[in-house]
Amino acid sequence: MTVYSGLGDLPLFNLDLEAGLPADVVRFHSNVAAADALLIASPEYAHGVTGTIKNALDWLVGFEGFAGIQVAVLNASPRAHHADDALRETLRTMAAAVVEEASVNLPLLGSHLDENGMIESAEIAGTIGDALATLDAAVLTLPPRRNTVYPGDINQRAEDG
Repeated sequence: MTVYSGLGDLPLFNLDLEAGLPADVVRFHSNVAAADALLIASPEYAHGVTGTIKNALDWLVGFEGFAGIQVAVLNASPRAHHADDALRETLRTMAAAVVEEASVNLPLLGSHLDENGMIESAEIAGTIGDALATLDAAVLTLPPRRNTVYPGDINQRAEDG
């Protein structure tokens, strides 16, 4: 599993930049294209997903490497259903295959658990482990994703440059 930590580095989405994608967007696209599946966790902010998540999704709209990818959604608070519902709707609109059986609610709000605390919690770690196993099983039922070089792929740019 790869944790992508570059969402905050993406520039604000600008359709005018699609002809010459910024390097951070190229890197993001390449990581998504190489993934077998995505696991997305977004907190709820003002009844929606955060601006960072929305911006990342905007950069994936129309990106061929995203279409049809298996996605699981982790919701850190069962009370935060507005963002969870909106995220799932956005993903379906973007042609992602949301794996509902792997998408779970985690009772983290008010738990004061840090990363280590979540690992040590049998309930939380078990729920996440089950979600990952279900997502993995969903991926294994599909033919392998294409290893296509997409326009603006960072590897292609490295070869060209």
